[in-house]
Amino acid sequence: MINKDETAREAQQGRGANDKTNPDQRSGAKLMGANDLVGSNVYNHQYEKIGDIKELMIDTSNGRVEYAVLSFGGFLGLGKKLFAVPWKALQLDAENKRFMLDAEKRDLKDAPGFEKDDWPNMAGQKWSS
Repeated sequence: MINKDETAREAQQGRGANDKTNPDQRSGAKLMGANDLVGSNVYNHQYEKIGDIKELMIDTSNGRVEYAVLSFGGFLGLGKKLFAVPWKALQLDAENKRFMLDAEKRDLKDAPGFEKDDWPNMAGQKWSS
């Protein structure tokens, strides 16, 4: 017999009734709403905040998130640079409710980004994974 309360709890935790994985071994939910991801902080492996996710770019032909748009730098919203970060490059740190990215702050300062009003054409081969 299915226990509806237990099934609902498991669904909230991102696992099904047959998933016997120890909850401490899972890195986070397998399905998350885009609104929960946009605005998430991004840290590097030196535990420095390097920015936040401004947008998710979805390949409409297969429904997969291809890139996250990372906002970096600036002050009071001015001078921020945007970067297209391949989705596979971000690791979810569910415990601290943030993403981790293997990138140095100094490298991002000097890297070419794009402006909020001048996005590159990401449909080209250059941007594919």
